[in-house]
Amino acid sequence: MRRGGPWVVLLILSLGFFMTLLDLTAVNVALPGMLDEFRAPLDELLWVINVYVLVLAALLITAGRLGDLRGPRTMFVVGVALFTVASILCGLSDDPAQLIAARALQGLGAAALIPQSMTLIIATFPPQRRGTALGVWGAVAGVATIAGPTLGGLLVSTVGWRWIFFVNVPIGVLVLVLALALIPDVRRGTRHKLDLLGAGLVTAALVSLTFALTEGQRYGWNTGIWALLGGSVVLLAVFLLHQRRGQDGEPLLPFALFRSRGYAVMGFVAATVQVGMIGLFLPVMLYLQTVLNFSALVAGLVMAPAMVVSAVLSPIAGRVADRLGGKYVLMTGLVLFAAGLAWFAVLADDGRAWWAFQPALIVAGSGIGCVFGPMVSLAMAGVAPELTGAASGVLNTIRQVGTVLGSAAVGALLQNRLAHHAAFTDALRPTLALPIAVVALGAAACLLVRREPGPRRTSA
Repeated sequence: MRRGGPWVVLLILSLGFFMTLLDLTAVNVALPGMLDEFRAPLDELLWVINVYVLVLAALLITAGRLGDLRGPRTMFVVGVALFTVASILCGLSDDPAQLIAARALQGLGAAALIPQSMTLIIATFPPQRRGTALGVWGAVAGVATIAGPTLGGLLVSTVGWRWIFFVNVPIGVLVLVLALALIPDVRRGTRHKLDLLGAGLVTAALVSLTFALTEGQRYGWNTGIWALLGGSVVLLAVFLLHQRRGQDGEPLLPFALFRSRGYAVMGFVAATVQVGMIGLFLPVMLYLQTVLNFSALVAGLVMAPAMVVSAVLSPIAGRVADRLGGKYVLMTGLVLFAAGLAWFAVLADDGRAWWAFQPALIVAGSGIGCVFGPMVSLAMAGVAPELTGAASGVLNTIRQVGTVLGSAAVGALLQNRLAHHAAFTDALRPTLALPIAVVALGAAACLLVRREPGPRRTSA
């Protein structure tokens, strides 16, 4: 089998990762077009967004462990194929039910491929270049953030909303062909069994938790929502007890991961970063569109310089982290991120021009650029190679749950302030205070990280 060099492999993995993130942001821009065509209620069509996040969050742990057991290249190829087919089905949907079902299949494909990307990068690059590679991979998130609303707005306004899905097809086919030809098979040892009971328990727990947090505001946090939250806690407890009994075999969640202080702390930091990202994109984008009356496309372009800076700095931050250690690079990034959000909150009023926000947004974007590469490097530094798939799945699950928690908390706080008849700009400042405080807490948590002695080997 032909194999590509490390940077070729990184390019292929980044293209697959880019594809999954592009739709996550572009679909928001397409909702008005879907509403016009399907004549469906907004509550129903919001599931076009929510079902993707629900399936993705629920299956990342299982998919990450499957990568360890069946081979990360195999799972990556399966994920890309599923995502590409699902994109075609999304574009061909005749009604909301078909579109929601196809989006669920997209979430399944994304869950299969995302953990494998990190695993394959770690397997392909030596430790001294890993931070740089993960920084490039993290920069893809910034580029997708720009491209999502911008490209989505352009496609919706010219050829229609269906093309936000059809645009994935040539990317997916290209990634599939290149992955089969050039990505090496890095599986270790023979085939093993998947813990099916554990997979069922953790999936049910995460589905219950994600559904309750995503839909809680819509249903007024009624008894059913609280029952789901309580059920998710019970299911998670049963899952952890089941995993504890199986640690000598092949557990879905190896507890050895959390013997690494860096991994445990970075899991917390990953959640705080996602809460900050929600703070940047939910209330700020609403402010740009409802107070300053920008279109979704223009609002996306206002954010673009900050995301370009983030994308440029991310591989540089990874390279610095490789040479000097990632702890203080990450802390610097988190402090800049929180400072940029705070600066934006101070500036926000009813009459600002778009350019007045650029310094604050660029500071926040600079901070984001210093986060992802060092964060993943610190998390994975003490993880045994045979557990990288499980580690990646758990870390990405924590990130997704952080996104859902942040969305629920920030959205509820914003609605609460608006319900008290506050003007949007008056509601924006206390709302942004939450993600600012959470990101600052993540920065402080980095002080707990110590230098790892190197990967531990386990029997898993």
